Amino acid sequence: MNIERIGEARYELGESPIWDPVDGVLYFVDSLACAIFRYDPRSGEIRRWGVAGDYLGAMALRSGGGAVLAMDHGFHAFDFETGAATAIAEPEAGRADLCFNDGKVDRQGRFVAGSMHSDVTKPVGALYRLDTDLTCTKLDGGYICSNGPCWSPDGGTLYVSDSNVGVIFAYAYEVATGAATKRRTFHSTTESGDYPDGCTVDAEGYVWSARFDAGTILRIAPDGAVDRAIELPIRWVASLIFGGDDHDVLYVTSIGGAYQGERDPSPQAGGLFAVRGLGIQGLPEHRFAG
Repeated sequence: MNIERIGEARYELGESPIWDPVDGVLYFVDSLACAIFRYDPRSGEIRRWGVAGDYLGAMALRSGGGAVLAMDHGFHAFDFETGAATAIAEPEAGRADLCFNDGKVDRQGRFVAGSMHSDVTKPVGALYRLDTDLTCTKLDGGYICSNGPCWSPDGGTLYVSDSNVGVIFAYAYEVATGAATKRRTFHSTTESGDYPDGCTVDAEGYVWSARFDAGTILRIAPDGAVDRAIELPIRWVASLIFGGDDHDVLYVTSIGGAYQGERDPSPQAGGLFAVRGLGIQGLPEHRFAG
């Protein structure tokens, strides 16, 4: 296994890495800088787009071009040519104590993202689904900091973390309708004391969870047991995704900015990393079909 830092940039809050198999590039965001980045591993070029907003939680590419964003109080469309972000639905409008955080696209092309409490102390956040006809539906509530939505290979299980509670939940996810029911605890970190952040699922159905403040990534079996732990040269790990031509490179984002008055003291904090040689393949991410 080899862990490589990509470039020397220090991102304030690197989040939402998405591999684009069409162009063979990696997208990710800096939530605090409200910016989108595209990394081309062939040339090494990293391009940046600024987004007009206060907090950019996540992005996904759209099948018709551009991107869909989870930012500020809801869902926005983004045009790479003009740099404009246009609101689609804002279910948390008027709530100064809430902002949208992490999100991903399900296997049917719907975008699921959640909100979090600004001070990460109260369970007032919720989980939402943006359908392909651009209607927005609330799936569940009671989150302090919703994070890392991802699906089992068959799409029938939705995993969502509440970082500040220290739990990864699992829902029964209805593929046809996008309904999420029967929430249960899939994996708890209360004993280890770390925080589950971004997640992804590999081709074997194992969940990969970035552990904020622990400097590790866990591979978790479908029964919730830890299968493998990978240590990184940073403590504040944020999110991760499989990419590369064979989806066997694990790209990892991290946090270089301040959180509650503290910073990750690691010299490489805030870097973007590529982990190779894992012997594992991920699954291609879908584009938003709306």
